[in-house]
Amino acid sequence: MSLKIRNILAIETYPVRHPVLRAGRPINDCHFEGDDLSTTYHLGAYVNEQLKGVASFLMHQDVSIEELKTFNIKQCYQLRGMAVLNEMQGQHIGKNLINHAEEMLKNKNALALWFNARESAVSFYKKNGYQIVSEPYEIATIGTHYKMYKAL
Repeated sequence: MSLKIRNILAIETYPVRHPVLRAGRPINDCHFEGDDLSTTYHLGAYVNEQLKGVASFLMHQDVSIEELKTFNIKQCYQLRGMAVLNEMQGQHIGKNLINHAEEMLKNKNALALWFNARESAVSFYKKNGYQIVSEPYEIATIGTHYKMYKAL
């Protein structure tokens, strides 16, 4: 499998975000607040030149995680919209995406990465060194989530 990770535009994430994260909902639900900011990065994972995984990284101003309050805004990013097409899951595409992102963010002097993890993804993130820092909570129409983070 030939895997390449490269920067993409927000709109280029939709073909993966939609079936994995917003199935059965309108395509415009794939646009996330902050997608178009100049400080936001979107990565695409390509297998044989076909997009199979995506992830977005926002420099976030509303960090409500106690462990992250010592960092300033430019040192902390939020992962949003990470998704790998169902037929490609289990092939280390997500692991490669997150590892690539961590290195990219470290090079931009980021000190931490945090996100709202779906309950079904928690074990994946734990295997990659992230820790849960909240009680479970519900996001309407999506399901149970946990706040997770990792110091970079």
